[in-house]
Amino acid sequence: MELLDLLFAPVMGKPAWAWLAFAGIVVTLLVLDLGVLHRKAHVISIPESLRLSAFYVFVALLYGGWVWWYMGETAGMTYLTAYFVEKSLSLDNVFVISLVFTYFAVPREYQHRVLFWGILGVIVLRGIMIGLGAALVTEFHWVLYIFGAFLVFTGLKMLFAKGEDDAPDLSQNKMIGFLRRRMRVTDTLHGERFWVKQPDPKSGKAVWWATPLFLALVVVEVSDLIFAVDSVPAVFAITTDPFIVYTSNIFAILGLRALYFALAAMVHRFAYLKYALAAVLIFIGSKIFYADFFGKMPAAVSLGVTFGLLAAGVIVSLLKTPREAPAEPATEDAR
Repeated sequence: MELLDLLFAPVMGKPAWAWLAFAGIVVTLLVLDLGVLHRKAHVISIPESLRLSAFYVFVALLYGGWVWWYMGETAGMTYLTAYFVEKSLSLDNVFVISLVFTYFAVPREYQHRVLFWGILGVIVLRGIMIGLGAALVTEFHWVLYIFGAFLVFTGLKMLFAKGEDDAPDLSQNKMIGFLRRRMRVTDTLHGERFWVKQPDPKSGKAVWWATPLFLALVVVEVSDLIFAVDSVPAVFAITTDPFIVYTSNIFAILGLRALYFALAAMVHRFAYLKYALAAVLIFIGSKIFYADFFGKMPAAVSLGVTFGLLAAGVIVSLLKTPREAPAEPATEDAR
């Protein structure tokens, strides 16, 4: 009886068993991914990437169907809206991850390992951010207006930004410099290992050294944390239910990491998607203020507008951008 009481005890508005069931799904997916599909390092082809991504999308939509059935139609539509928004906002992260892998000269066969272990960090970091966000919104409702204003400002900034955004120069990245000054880092990669034991130049004793693959993992984690500053408020502007916020976030990120190997090869073809994303951010941020004057916007309308804007951005991008990817810069030596 005590176990049943614990399973049905509310945790952030939902019974504990719902959180445990979600955790079980995520753990199963991660074990299947690393333990079965990718036990050996190999180059992930675009068809394999697309198949794996389609599987993750199927699971996410199936889970959305359960949310719809268990929590109601409004919750189901809200979950789908949050899922599409998070997945779309994460596209910029694909570009940054590609730059990180190029800078550290990470071969394609080792990239999946970085992305996989990066997911574990995302699960924890997003959980902390969403937990803090939920606590703030519950205690201080006016925080939602700050989120809304921030999203409108970010959307306008994206909309009117100059087209030629310069790629970040990782050679001048302060965090990478800090890590190199504080840690022993090998000059070259050591297969898919994050840490290796090598003699210390001064003492001659065998000590642990980080490899460039570990630095790549850290930079990927930090970049996701930075992108979460936009995406987490965006989802809270859609719903304040921490369960929907967290589950939609994690499913979107899981699927996007699976799609990375196909998306990285054609990210140049989504040049116009940023304008659609800007419009989505402005729309979502404005909804918070709209509700004060006209009442809460129906979930079906919110989902329809969001999906329509994103679909239009994708279609226009595919029609107006060239199929050929621009020439890639020469890969630098592993640092």
